[in-house]
Amino acid sequence: MTARVWGNYDVLLADLDGVVYEGDAAIEGAPEAIRALKSQGLPVGYVTNNSSRKPEAIAMQLAGFDVPCEPEDIIGSGKTAVDILKTMIPAGAKVLVVGGDGLRARVTEGGFELVSDSKDNPAAVIQGFAPDVSWRDLAEAAFSIQKGAKWVATNQDWTLPQEKGLAPGNGTLVSAVHTAVGQLPVVAGKPEPAIFHTAVEHFGAKNALFIGDRIDTDITGANRAAIDSVLVLTGVSTRKEVIGIKAEGRPTYIIGSMSELLEPYKAPKKTKRGFSCDGAEVELLDNKVVVAIGDPKSLGALKAACAVIYGSGLPIYALDVEVALYE
Repeated sequence: MTARVWGNYDVLLADLDGVVYEGDAAIEGAPEAIRALKSQGLPVGYVTNNSSRKPEAIAMQLAGFDVPCEPEDIIGSGKTAVDILKTMIPAGAKVLVVGGDGLRARVTEGGFELVSDSKDNPAAVIQGFAPDVSWRDLAEAAFSIQKGAKWVATNQDWTLPQEKGLAPGNGTLVSAVHTAVGQLPVVAGKPEPAIFHTAVEHFGAKNALFIGDRIDTDITGANRAAIDSVLVLTGVSTRKEVIGIKAEGRPTYIIGSMSELLEPYKAPKKTKRGFSCDGAEVELLDNKVVVAIGDPKSLGALKAACAVIYGSGLPIYALDVEVALYE
């Protein structure tokens, strides 16, 4: 990624799940792209809502994919959540943790005392994802919150990409506690801007670029933090979602895989009745969005269609979009 191609970005901040890997498997082309970008002198950091593991464990996993990474270059929502806790409860206070070893380590590093039972009267509950979170963990969190404990969640991701498909994410567990207590937590991770600001500050960046696979957390969060964003279609968000998203979730760029970061970006170009991109042309005829030239399932057609729809000034429900563009 050079200034000639992608502008004067001085750091690439990347999500992990659905961008670099799914479960225990690397996404095709992602490790090679990251190595190539780093060899060009572009720093690469990782901004993740997954707080269940320590940065050292994530760095080791990336090393297994031949992706060079230092633990300090992984900015997790657990760190941001603990920073928020420090503004809400006294130093050294008791905290009940729902989550994995990574989150517990962050809470301990923050100077708080770990407890696991509501009978210990914790001053706060901090909730993150871990695959072994049980009903008892959720119940103790609910009991503590009902007794007055502050509540911070690392994220509200509804799904978690895995090799077999999409699994329930931390948002489903947070929702279970919310149902019991009748209130919502303070959220630390994406799409809230705090975690992005932490990452930018860590790298001393002037003009960061963020790449993610989820519109609701990654792209919306980057937009809230005033960071240019890349939506990569290897994870959660679909063609239909990016076509219909409101302004707050619209990405700066759309790519099929991370390997496209090594190529000049093919941006849509204005035509008489719409936009063209990479051999496809999409037009707006009255309220109909139609593909005039090219394969409607191509990435070029998707980018041209988004340019047409975003520039129309009309809500998506007022437009008749050719079905082949998003099926």
